[in-house]
Amino acid sequence: MALIRPETIRFIKLGAKGLWEKSCIEDDGTIRLGYESPYHENSLAGDWEPVRAFWLDYRRGNRGAAARDLIQIRDFYELPEGALWITFYKRKLYWCFAERQIIKREDGSRTRRTINGWSCEDLNQSPSTLTIENLDGRVTKVQGFRGTICGVDLPEYLVRKINGEEQPEVKATKDNLASLQHSIENLIQGLWWKDFELLVDLIFAQSGWQRISVLGQTDKDIDLDVFSPVTNRRAFIQVKSHASFEIFNNSVARFREMKQFDEMYFVVHTSDPRLASRPKDGVHILGLSRLSQLVINAGLVNWLITKRS
Repeated sequence: MALIRPETIRFIKLGAKGLWEKSCIEDDGTIRLGYESPYHENSLAGDWEPVRAFWLDYRRGNRGAAARDLIQIRDFYELPEGALWITFYKRKLYWCFAERQIIKREDGSRTRRTINGWSCEDLNQSPSTLTIENLDGRVTKVQGFRGTICGVDLPEYLVRKINGEEQPEVKATKDNLASLQHSIENLIQGLWWKDFELLVDLIFAQSGWQRISVLGQTDKDIDLDVFSPVTNRRAFIQVKSHASFEIFNNSVARFREMKQFDEMYFVVHTSDPRLASRPKDGVHILGLSRLSQLVINAGLVNWLITKRS
């Protein structure tokens, strides 16, 4: 699908308290305006003086309120098919383009049909990109707008989100993060084995696991015995700087014999490539790439730099 390049963008509230959201989005494929008045034909003709006078009287002479009403009504009538319309429904942003034809309904409201329906997906058909939690709050704040139609902040950001394009600052940060992770991987691989075990211990502690005991040299098949108070699960942790497939299988066999454990973590920074295709039945492998991410997430970058300095 071709990228969208809207002429302008407007948020539209589909009825008071979302009264028309379901019918417009799921049933009719329309945008809909209230502001009932006897001047529909004047509005179609661009004769706005009687419309302005009507709303000035309705607002009891409040010129500011009447002017805001007129701006919103004119947007609905005059914005071209190249205007992008957005709204929020079921915690998602929906967007559409609308035909120019305006139809007056029996209840006095007016509608414009959408050109290709409403969509809550970006152009890559991702269902999560346009959820409220994945949108900048400066865009979602329009949900609190007390009128019906208004402009939006960050229009270029919003268009990129709908087009499925990465934000420039996000891409730059991801590139920098990838470079940092690569540097951290090199630092991890250069750790003395005792320091590597200590790093793994710190990662699990920072992730909320409580160490029951450190076995290490007293039991060669398990290095850490940890417990999660959140999930009430106990984990068997084996830490290896280097590991063959045979060593991994022996550790898994040992874990299977110990019924007191709920899951196992095999932590290694240099290993047999076949470990990547292991079964996932309660056994987790934390390799070099995942470890570098965990070091960042746990705030252990400075610790690692200091240890290697």
